[in-house]
Amino acid sequence: MNNKLKPALIGGVVVGVLSSIPFVNFVNICCCLWAILGGILASYLYVKSSPTPVGAGEGAILGVLAGIAGAAIFVVIGIPISILMGSVMTGFVGSMMENVNPGQAEAIRRQLEASQSTGGAILNGIFTAILLVIFATLGGLLGIPIFEKRKGPGGAPPPPPQNFGGPGGYGSAV
Repeated sequence: MNNKLKPALIGGVVVGVLSSIPFVNFVNICCCLWAILGGILASYLYVKSSPTPVGAGEGAILGVLAGIAGAAIFVVIGIPISILMGSVMTGFVGSMMENVNPGQAEAIRRQLEASQSTGGAILNGIFTAILLVIFATLGGLLGIPIFEKRKGPGGAPPPPPQNFGGPGGYGSAV
């Protein structure tokens, strides 16, 4: 398990830190992309250091571990940052929405202000942490077929040799 821990922690740091940084965390709007990339990174690092071929199950384990590490970092760093930066983010998103759809801007601003309360930020943070684990697991699963090019000990064993000319075989006069 220790050989999985280091790649998972590195992938988890990517997930947690990039998901916590304001404005950089907007990339997670696109299917939790930082979480997927953190899981893929964990798989890549593990495949690179593994002496044997790596299976999909190990990729899932790596993704879960990276997701848990990333979620823990996000809860410790991201939730306090979102509480502190809530008004700045609300203003930024509100001004973007006014340029795109002025009719919806005020409704979105009110919704963002409600979610930026301390309780709302904690609930959003917990929900985000769960999503980070799920999508990092998917990233770990995706990383294995992308980076693992070695053939594993799989497939059916070769058939036993056949005796066509000996006693009891084809061509014998029994």
